Order: sequence, then C-alpha cells, then structure tokens
Amino acid sequence: MSDATATPAFPNRIFSGIQPSGGLTLGNYLGALKRFAQKQDEGIESIYCIVDMHAITVWQDPAKLRHATRELTAAYIASGIDPEKSVLFNQSQVSAHAELGWIFNCVARLGWMNRMTQFKDKTAGKNAEASSLGLYAYPALMAADILAYKATHVPVGDDQKQHVELTRDIAAKFNHDFGVNFFPMPEPVIEGAATRVMSLRDGTKKMSKSDPSDASRINLTDDADTIAKKLRKAVTDPEPLPETLEGLSARAEARNLVNIYAALSNTSAEAVLTEFAGQGFGTFKPKLAELAVAVLSPISSEMARLMQDPSEIDRILSRGAERADAIARPILEEVYDIVGMVRRKA
Repeated sequence: MSDATATPAFPNRIFSGIQPSGGLTLGNYLGALKRFAQKQDEGIESIYCIVDMHAITVWQDPAKLRHATRELTAAYIASGIDPEKSVLFNQSQVSAHAELGWIFNCVARLGWMNRMTQFKDKTAGKNAEASSLGLYAYPALMAADILAYKATHVPVGDDQKQHVELTRDIAAKFNHDFGVNFFPMPEPVIEGAATRVMSLRDGTKKMSKSDPSDASRINLTDDADTIAKKLRKAVTDPEPLPETLEGLSARAEARNLVNIYAALSNTSAEAVLTEFAGQGFGTFKPKLAELAVAVLSPISSEMARLMQDPSEIDRILSRGAERADAIARPILEEVYDIVGMVRRKA
C-alpha cells in the first residue's frame, strides 16, 4: 500500500472559490480577488469558481442568485482575472463537483463535521435542527471543489483554513482506504497584509455585507465619493500612529486601517508605519481615502460596464465550465474506477 501522506509530484494547481451571495466588499477584494489576480501571473495553472451550489445551503431568491453570480464574475474580471489565462466558471455547470461531493460524503466522518466551527457560527442562537443538511455537509462539497482538480494550493482567508485541513483529511482517508496515492494534500495559502478585513465601525468584527450599517464596509459598487466619505468617518482612536506593529496590538481599528493601506499599496504594515509614524488620523485617513479611490474606482466602473452585457458574462462562464470539466471529468472517472463503480463503455 502506498504511503498516503507522501505526495508524489502532483503539478502545482491553484483552486479557490467565492460564494455569489451578493454585496461584494473591500474584504472580498483584498482577501480574495486581488490575491487571485496576482497568483494568475505567477505561472501556476489557476482555477477560480463562483460556488453557486454552496450559496443554496440557505434559501436564495433565484433571480437574485443569477444576478449575484454574474456580478461576482464581473468582479473577478474587473479585479484582473483574465478568463483566457485562468479558468473562471460557476460550480453548478460542472457536475463533477456534486458527484465527487457525494463520494466524499461517504468518506468524511460525522465527528469531523461536528468539529467544523463555521456551521456552529452560522447556526449560533438559531434552531440548528431547522438548518439544511447542505449547510451541515457542505465542507465535503468544498473538498470536492478542490480535489476534483487535484489542486495543490488553495488561497483562503484565515477563517477558511479549517476547511482546507478537512480537505486534507478526506484526501488522506480516501488514499488510505483504497490503497492509492491519488489525491494530493492541498496547502492553504494565507498571505498578504489584509487577509481578513475588519469593519470600519468596529475593528474586532469582520467587514460584512450583512452588517446593518452600510458605513461599516466599502462596497465594490460604491462610487468615489462614498468610498472617501466612509474612510474619513471610519472609527479610530485619538493616538498618533506608532513606529512599530507592537504599538497597534491593542488598537484594533488603527491596525485595520493600516493593514488596508498596506494591502491597497502592495506594501507591508511595517512600511506604512515607517511612513506615517507619529502622524494622526487627520492626516492618515485622507491619504487612505485617496489611495482607496484610485484603486477601487476603476474596478467598480468596469464591473458596471460588464454588467450591461449579461449574455457575454454567461458566455465567459460557459467557456470556463468547458475547460474546467475537461480537467475534472477524467479525474472523476478514475475515482469511480478506484471506488469500484461499473461505468458505461465509450
């Protein structure tokens, strides 16, 4: 039997996905879209997915789901993803995700699912018994999303690292159970100054489209004036910026704005402090607003332009799905053979 932990020479391949839940924010851009575009140019095959099957783990209005799927596609492209360089598609157009997801439902253990913190977070204070089975079991589908392409690297935010660890557990158990070394052990890729962008009103909370206060977030559809206004009014403290990161340890709002500036300017938080140490937020926030407008306004404008032609967006997704299926289908067929399924002969 092969050693399931000894990964053979799997070719490097990136996979990552975002739910089309609507209301894209600066957090989506800095934590995912911007990083995806950078990875695309590193010479590694990149597969990016709008995970619409994950979205329906909670009820979605069909018209709004279609709009959100197209809007997210527009955001990918406006942020720098080239559909000719990377594979860009929506999950439901490639059936290998659902098919492999079922097989992984039979590999994953209930105890593993019970330890997943995101299900607990999403059902906290609610009647968990009324939640969908899909919401409970979706980490197995997420593993299928990744392993259907034998992806080796998964850019994620730090709050998603547990899902990649579960994917590794599923891959290892599959390899062990069937005496193969078929799936790689994908690595989470967590990097950048603002992998988790926090609220502009409360630096201890993640920036979220579900926050009742629109002032808590920068939406990717905000115009230049709105972006600048929100950043100028962001909650801060009266102290000047320190010289070192240690000086931000108990200053959540200040740390968040410094991280945002660093991520938008492609530099480090340390470099930002070197530039602005000793200066107050009356100086720093206008500079941050100016930078944010310069980076984000072209993205929002391009998204608006792309959304005027939904049929072209649909064409891009269809072509991406064909390319994705060409990679995933042979892998899935090998999985069926390994598991012992009788297959129709070509």
